[in-house]
Amino acid sequence: MATLTRAHQELFRRTPDECFDSFDALYRRCKSDREQSEDRWVRSENLVLTHDLTLCLEDATDLRLNDWSFSQLCRMAGVSRDTINRLSPKTASRAFEETLPAAEKPLQFLTREDEVRSIHGVAYTRLWNIELLDLVREFGSDFSPPQRAMDGQSTGLYCGEQDMFAFMIDPTGWAEIDGEAFAPGFFLWNSEVGRRSLGIQTFWFQRICQNHIVWDATEIVEFTRKHTANVRSGLGEIRRIIEQLVAKRDARRDGFVDVMRKAMHATLGSDADEVSKQLAKHGLPRGLIKEALESAEQHGAFTIFSIVDALTRLSQRVVLAGDRVELDAKIGQLLSLAVAA
Repeated sequence: MATLTRAHQELFRRTPDECFDSFDALYRRCKSDREQSEDRWVRSENLVLTHDLTLCLEDATDLRLNDWSFSQLCRMAGVSRDTINRLSPKTASRAFEETLPAAEKPLQFLTREDEVRSIHGVAYTRLWNIELLDLVREFGSDFSPPQRAMDGQSTGLYCGEQDMFAFMIDPTGWAEIDGEAFAPGFFLWNSEVGRRSLGIQTFWFQRICQNHIVWDATEIVEFTRKHTANVRSGLGEIRRIIEQLVAKRDARRDGFVDVMRKAMHATLGSDADEVSKQLAKHGLPRGLIKEALESAEQHGAFTIFSIVDALTRLSQRVVLAGDRVELDAKIGQLLSLAVAA
C-alpha cells in the first residue's frame, strides 16, 4: 500500500484566497472564470507593449500582465524575469521589443477584464476547469472534500490564477478489501493557462490525516494529458475513470452489505462449546472467546455478527497497538465465514 502526498503538497503551497470551503464555492469560481475570460488571437506585429508594461491587443488596450503571463512573456523573449525586474518599465518594454521573436502564426492571449491571464502559441489547446467539475457533478456527486486540514481552513479544494486542484472522497463508500476497510477517493487537477497538465488519480484509502496525507492507499489509477490538440479527449477518459471508481464502490458496498446480512443470520455452531472450538481454530485467545460468547448469548444467538461485534469491542482493551491490530485482523476474517455459510 502507498502513501499519497499530492494533496499535502497542495495544502502548503496555497494562499488563503485560493482555498474554497465547498465544492459549490469552487464550482462558482471556475464558472465565473470561464464566463469572464476571452481568447484573443493576435499576430506578433500587432502586439504593442507600452512603457508601463501593459499590452495593447488591437481592440483591447492597457491590459496588465499577471505573474504567470509575465513569466510566459519572458520565456518567449528568452530573457530572465529577474533581469527584466531590475529594469525600469520603459527599459523593460524596449528589451521586450528587441527580444520577442516575430512569428507568422498568431499568439493566443487569454484575458479577463483588464488582465492577461496567459499567452500561448497555436499548439496550446485550452480545457476549462468548469468542464472537469461538470464531470464530477454528473458522475461523482456522492464525493465531497475530506475533513479540514490542520489550519482549520483548507478543505482540499483550490483554485488560483495558475491552476485548479480538487481532493474528493466518498465518506459513505467504505467497503472491505482483503479483510480491511477502505473508502474511495480521487485527486483532480487542471490549468486553464498552461501551468500544469490535465489529470486525475483515483485510489482506495484507509486514513487521511490533518495534513491531508492519504495513508495506506491501494488500487491507484492515474491519468494525465498535456494541453495539446487531443486534450479534450482526456475528458472522456476521466469520465470513464470516475465511472469505474463509482461502479466498483457500489459493487463492493453491496457485497459488504450482503456479507453483513448473512453474518446476522449465520451461526458458527449450535451451542457455546461448538462455537468456542471454531473460534479457537482462528487463533483467538480462550479468555477473549469466553467473554465474547457470554456477551453474544445475552443477545439471544451465536450469530457470526454478534460474535464479531462482541470480539471487536473487547479487543479495544488490548493496550499494545501491534497486538490490537493483529487481533482485529483475526476477528475481521470471521466475516468471511458468512459467505461460506
